[in-house]
Amino acid sequence: MDAARRRELARRVLDGYASGPDAPVQATADALVKIDRAVALVLVEGVSDQIAVETAAAGRGWDFDAERVAVVPIGGAHATGRFLTGLGPLRSRVRLAGLCDLAEADIVRRGLAAAGVGTPRTRTDLANLGFFVCVDDLEDELIRALGVQTVETVLDSQGDLGSFRTLQGQPAWRGRRPEAQLRRFMGSGSRRKSRYARLLVEAAIARDTLPRPLDRLLAFVGPD
Repeated sequence: MDAARRRELARRVLDGYASGPDAPVQATADALVKIDRAVALVLVEGVSDQIAVETAAAGRGWDFDAERVAVVPIGGAHATGRFLTGLGPLRSRVRLAGLCDLAEADIVRRGLAAAGVGTPRTRTDLANLGFFVCVDDLEDELIRALGVQTVETVLDSQGDLGSFRTLQGQPAWRGRRPEAQLRRFMGSGSRRKSRYARLLVEAAIARDTLPRPLDRLLAFVGPD
């Protein structure tokens, strides 16, 4: 597949989402516009997580805009407490939920406690408040849910399998588990991470293998 075709596929995948160096700031600004009319807020760390959640909802046939659910990339788990405190009275009027990586779970717990949302001490406590933890991160969850072969098929559909094979041959990654290699490949650049968040979630929806944290998040905020 030539470079022009790969660029066109990438553009289509990210259609409707901010991209480029200012994507995180723009995505947050776009989400904040929806907050005042929202009945539920889903806090995620970054743009790729937002894309994954919204893609999963659409795959289930849910229109988050119609349901007044806003998915807000807050710029990292460390911003949880500050963001929630900044909501003021709105915090008590909306249903809160979120998704985070295992390494940031303690940060999210402290943020929720600092904002007066609760005092979660365990992952079960977090889940009861609507916050679900990925092990180790969402990419890891999606790769395990789909399996290496399926993920490589998705890479091939985008013209990226050759680039992935190149990474596998690099001294630092040669002989490593393919799951780890795939995580590294997808995490090398925000644009690639965002693209594959959407593509892998679509594949998981099609195979009914949506990762448990994402599935539970949708059940928490989705239509009754």
